[in-house]
Amino acid sequence: MSALLDTIARLQPVDSAQRLFHGRGGRHPGCEDWTLDAYPPVWLLTCFAPVDEATLATVQAAFAQRWAEVAPGQSLNLVFQQRDEVRAQTRLLSGSVPEPHTVEEDGARYKVHLLRGFNHGLFLDMAEGRRWVRAQAAARPGLTVLNLFAYTCAFSVAALQGGAGRVVNVDMAAGALGIGKANHALNGLSAGASFLPHDLFSSWGKVGRGGPYDLVIADPPSYQKGSFVAEKDYPRLLRRLPDLLTPGGQALLCLNSPKRTEAELRAWVAEHAPTLQLGERLPNPAAFADADETRSLKVLVARRPD
Repeated sequence: MSALLDTIARLQPVDSAQRLFHGRGGRHPGCEDWTLDAYPPVWLLTCFAPVDEATLATVQAAFAQRWAEVAPGQSLNLVFQQRDEVRAQTRLLSGSVPEPHTVEEDGARYKVHLLRGFNHGLFLDMAEGRRWVRAQAAARPGLTVLNLFAYTCAFSVAALQGGAGRVVNVDMAAGALGIGKANHALNGLSAGASFLPHDLFSSWGKVGRGGPYDLVIADPPSYQKGSFVAEKDYPRLLRRLPDLLTPGGQALLCLNSPKRTEAELRAWVAEHAPTLQLGERLPNPAAFADADETRSLKVLVARRPD
């Protein structure tokens, strides 16, 4: 536990949502199951394995000691989640969680929910992807964007803030899109976005009628029963992708599975969308550094030739 405790001992208050400790990256022996995230004004501690109360009490005491040093008189808001592949148990260890709870990243605001579910409304490892999308929209004002597996539409917010003209958000979870609409309102984005609560694989007609698009973002779950299984469904998506893009249009292809490598994603593109030109892999945030980068989040840029 020493690496995690050392991180806690150096903590400072932060203003933006970010990861502070990424034991899952395998760079901190003995802490492989632990992560620590800031969703100001709340800290989220996560363990991906069972943990005994004595260990948890040690970590909580380290938090309390450090917080008393750097933020005397301020409440320590600390949430703990223990999770595995099928379930998550979340509890408030100290302080409170605001409701509604909004956080900031690069000047954008997003609603998050830490006390329920596996996911919290904003995937922190995708911060560089959102910055890339914002930059693309700024470089090509009026850009048209298709945001697939949109979840709470953070990519859409980034695109519109950058200067995109229109974003179509597609996700089969209407509740997630509802949060996405709230995220647009939080950022004063009253126009430019549409929201389609559909299963992509039975809605190609609806999606295609809005295109072709200058940018397609595909950030699917790596495995979600009844929704998306990467090895089966990514090829199905790739076969449709060239027709959704304008000549010269780009696609952002994301794959977040430690079991699937960058080479596999590139091979899927070569086999199922051979007309696309694959380019750079976007860097992940420094906090998400992995001892084996083949396991970490893969985000590739592809381009349809002019």
